[in-house]
Amino acid sequence: MSWVFLRDLLSGVNKYSTGIGRIWVAVVFLFRLLLYVAAAENIWKHEHDEFECNIKQPGCENVCFDHFFPVSHIRFWALQLIMVSTPSLLVVFHVAYRENREKHHNQKLYKNPGKIDGGLLCTYLISLILKTGLEIFFLVLFYKLYNGFKIPRLVKCDIKPCPNIVDCYISKPTEKMIFLYFLVATSCLCIVLNLSELSYLMFKYSTKCYLKRHVNKQQ
Repeated sequence: MSWVFLRDLLSGVNKYSTGIGRIWVAVVFLFRLLLYVAAAENIWKHEHDEFECNIKQPGCENVCFDHFFPVSHIRFWALQLIMVSTPSLLVVFHVAYRENREKHHNQKLYKNPGKIDGGLLCTYLISLILKTGLEIFFLVLFYKLYNGFKIPRLVKCDIKPCPNIVDCYISKPTEKMIFLYFLVATSCLCIVLNLSELSYLMFKYSTKCYLKRHVNKQQ
């Protein structure tokens, strides 16, 4: 899978972000995207082949694997990474719209098309809300799908066509658990960063509007 598009998207967003937003981009790029490409993808690469049950009944291993891993961890995280990064496109598109508008009218309409104010501020806030909502949604979905944030060494399966209760073993559970905790922790960190940036922007522009209104009343 090529991650060039996501890398370029994050680089583009970085130009229009606040200081907290740039930290979010760094966390996503360094601790999630690079970790995923460099390590996590290889650890879960052969998870189906390495899933073993103590019976060779045809079809038993497949149905047990499908039951305990309804969605591959690695594909789940890939989808999560893409989805939580996509709302940032709203900001990039809005800046592009401003630049095209200036080009069309052949005059300077904004002091800086990339400055977070007016309509772009609303777009930026919406993107933060969407990113936070998607992060929380994927964490809850993962918890529901896999019965918590854990990878057991042994799972017991009694689904047909298995003739009785079968013991199935997951390969490299400790290694997978370490990466699972790290990826969940970085996801939680991104939620905290998004909420911090959202609070910062709302406080900053609320204060700015209040002071402006106060000055107008004084005049």
